[in-house]
Amino acid sequence: MTEVMIELGWRPSFDEQMSDSDRETTVPVRVMAVHRGKIAVSGAGLNVLISPHICVDGVAQEHPTVGDWVLLDRRSHEPRRVLDRENLFRRPAPGTDRKHQLIAANVDTLFLVASCNEDFSVARLERYLVLAREVNVRPVIVLTKIDLTDAPERFAQAARGLQPDLLVEMVNARDPASVAKLAAWCARGLTVALMGSSGVGKSTLVNTLRGSDSIATQAIRKADGTGRHTTTVREMHRLAQGGWLLDTPGMRALQLSDTASGIAEVFDDFLAAAQQCRFSDCAHQAEPGCGVQAGIAAGTLTTARFERWRNLAAEDRLNSASMAERRALARIAPKAVPFRRGKR
Repeated sequence: MTEVMIELGWRPSFDEQMSDSDRETTVPVRVMAVHRGKIAVSGAGLNVLISPHICVDGVAQEHPTVGDWVLLDRRSHEPRRVLDRENLFRRPAPGTDRKHQLIAANVDTLFLVASCNEDFSVARLERYLVLAREVNVRPVIVLTKIDLTDAPERFAQAARGLQPDLLVEMVNARDPASVAKLAAWCARGLTVALMGSSGVGKSTLVNTLRGSDSIATQAIRKADGTGRHTTTVREMHRLAQGGWLLDTPGMRALQLSDTASGIAEVFDDFLAAAQQCRFSDCAHQAEPGCGVQAGIAAGTLTTARFERWRNLAAEDRLNSASMAERRALARIAPKAVPFRRGKR
């Protein structure tokens, strides 16, 4: 294992997947950026653009995503296969055929970026937190634009209320001294992914962490505190600390699918309360002996989080089901509405 590979994030778990034949005929590279029709990869002495199309025994495979490790033929540089991922972020693609859009793979830490202005949304952060918990990646909430508010701690308290012991950092994304507190998660060989809606300052944060202003940024709209998409390519950026920052385009819509365990972890207080219900099929509405409603009445649970829990669970069931199941669920379950930017 060379120093270059370690710096790129190569781990023993990837090395274990390579056969003797793989070592002789292929070279491992990491996907650094996903463009339309091509992907940029890097390895030991190799930086090339390759096709995203991979076939194994004549069968088309899932396209690689940013952060993936891919084996290339040593001579032709044709992609042979994607190594099994340590984790994978994905979301349902638009449409009704249950395909998924791959977001990022092999991530060590997820920065959930939100801004301290009118666009701040606990519901949005909760969705990203579910994604992180589902794939077992450490989440850190990064609150930006603290210089634009007189009460940044109010936003931090709201974020900390999502889960006990949740890491929350407040930064001025334009100030290197302020952003330096994030360096612990950006060490050599580690990969940090950024997720957040448009206009929260992700590109500014990337520029400051890199010590560069090469990534375009746009001002937010004064009317509602929101911004436009700046990042259009999923791409990894090298950091001075030796790690990698994986930027993703801001998501105007984030639906959940196959995230039941993530929802259970984020809303574990509601699941614990539900265990106290008198009836196993309790809908937590007006049934006698409902542990959830008892918790709400006692003030240990809130109605707002209860509604978000029910809606996210219903949405996940609907998006995770087969087409036949989805049609049946749509008739009996609350309509799952994809999250869109705006106040909630």
